Amino acid sequence: MGNSTRPSKRGSRLVEEPRKRITIISLSSILLVAIVAAAVVGTRAGNSKKGGADNSLSTSVKAVCDVTLYKDSCYNSLAPAAKPDQLQPDELFKLAIQVARNELSKASQYFSKDGGVLYNGQGVSVIDIVDDLRTWLSTSGTCYQTCIDGLSEAELNATANDYLKSSSELTSNSLAIITWISKVASSVNIHRRLLNCEDQEMPKWLHPEGRELLQMSDLKKADAIVAQDGSGNYTRITDALKDVPEKSKKRYVIYVKKGVYFENVRIEKNQWNVTVVGDGMNATIVSGSLNFVDGTPTFSTATFAVFGKGFIARDMGFRNTAGAIKHQAVALMSTADMSAFYRCSVDAFQDTLYAHSNRQFYRECNIYGTVDFIFGNSAVVIQNCNILPRTPMAGQQNTITAQGRIDPNQNTGISIQNCTVLPYGDLSSVKTYLGRPWKNYSTTVFMRSMMGSLIHPAGWLPWTGDTAPPTIFYAEFQNFGPGASTKNRVKWKGLKTITSKQASKFTVDAFIQGKEWINGTGISYKPGL
Repeated sequence: MGNSTRPSKRGSRLVEEPRKRITIISLSSILLVAIVAAAVVGTRAGNSKKGGADNSLSTSVKAVCDVTLYKDSCYNSLAPAAKPDQLQPDELFKLAIQVARNELSKASQYFSKDGGVLYNGQGVSVIDIVDDLRTWLSTSGTCYQTCIDGLSEAELNATANDYLKSSSELTSNSLAIITWISKVASSVNIHRRLLNCEDQEMPKWLHPEGRELLQMSDLKKADAIVAQDGSGNYTRITDALKDVPEKSKKRYVIYVKKGVYFENVRIEKNQWNVTVVGDGMNATIVSGSLNFVDGTPTFSTATFAVFGKGFIARDMGFRNTAGAIKHQAVALMSTADMSAFYRCSVDAFQDTLYAHSNRQFYRECNIYGTVDFIFGNSAVVIQNCNILPRTPMAGQQNTITAQGRIDPNQNTGISIQNCTVLPYGDLSSVKTYLGRPWKNYSTTVFMRSMMGSLIHPAGWLPWTGDTAPPTIFYAEFQNFGPGASTKNRVKWKGLKTITSKQASKFTVDAFIQGKEWINGTGISYKPGL
């Protein structure tokens, strides 16, 4: 994320009996087919019998493609591949995923020898895991944009855009279709579940009934202990991570004793359900100094980077000491689905917290920074945290958020709830804003938070020029304090006045499906508004 003097950057479980579940899914499928029929009935009314199944298939594909951003690429990719038995929207969605995969595989040969594999749902109903599918497709689009932005920093993005254009459009089309299906499912209150949480075993002391999550007596049960004085199994966090089992469904706990650990740490993508717990946010600190100015791409500057799903951190400090003069220098980055950070400190200047993608939750953390210091394109709720703008470089302005939503159908955004926004140091001569729109569909909501007088009356800053795209969604709901007055806020079309019902969509349970996965962590949280 940057100022104007440098390159812009930028990547319910069903509980009914099987028979009842099958009935619900069958009825929902019938409903979806009925909606498609209604959408195309006008087109089909005047058709003669010739063409038969082919004509029905063509009009059904067109109806589904009408909800996408790239209608031509949708129809041209689906129509030749679809079969008469694939009239149902969920079948056409699966086909859309397949053609996107095929296109991405073609593109991948230009960048590496190995192509990615998209999770195929393991035979469960599309409706059953619609929240997961929307999240993963949103993440796919985010990763595409991160790739393009990263290559832009190296002035190579034109070539990448050529190779990835088709696959990115097809991924967007799949996202649009599943979003449409999700809305239909919600309209008839069809129950859904998060597949990621299924069958994940957790030690009893991590269950809600044991709310003392990892008290000192429990830390003896940790799978690994890191201590600089040699009293543990390891002296470096990186070494402890080498022994984490791959894709484990059981939680693996690493206790890191107090001290400053000068290392850049990565929780790899195949390291699932890892918990890292320290002796306090100001006692156990991971420290690094990688930064953009010295030649590291922003995505790779993070002192602590999390890729493996189900990650939890508690009582830890993450910092990047590069300083304001080094521009982008990330302290903590997470691209891990269902990652949670409890009582942690995230300390840097520009681009402090990179909430890159997937579903994330932060509770009772201290977050320090200057320019765009909470940024990314995840679906993230930051709750009961202290947000602490600090002194930037001379001539700079502080912007708390820079959200990067690129597609209207992504289920991403930054939700800041019940937080406190106060200056860290003397900011009397510094203009501080709630955020600026990094991408065209930037989505950020501040709810019931205390805002100090440091917040500029205009509230929000344009990314370029003197206004923002009309497609953004920014909102302030029932905030308080001297900086919370909306009387002199910018007059942007995308800055909304919202109701309690609308605000509720950005709460933990609604926005990141927290009931399904935060409950099992032992982290206290507020599920609703």
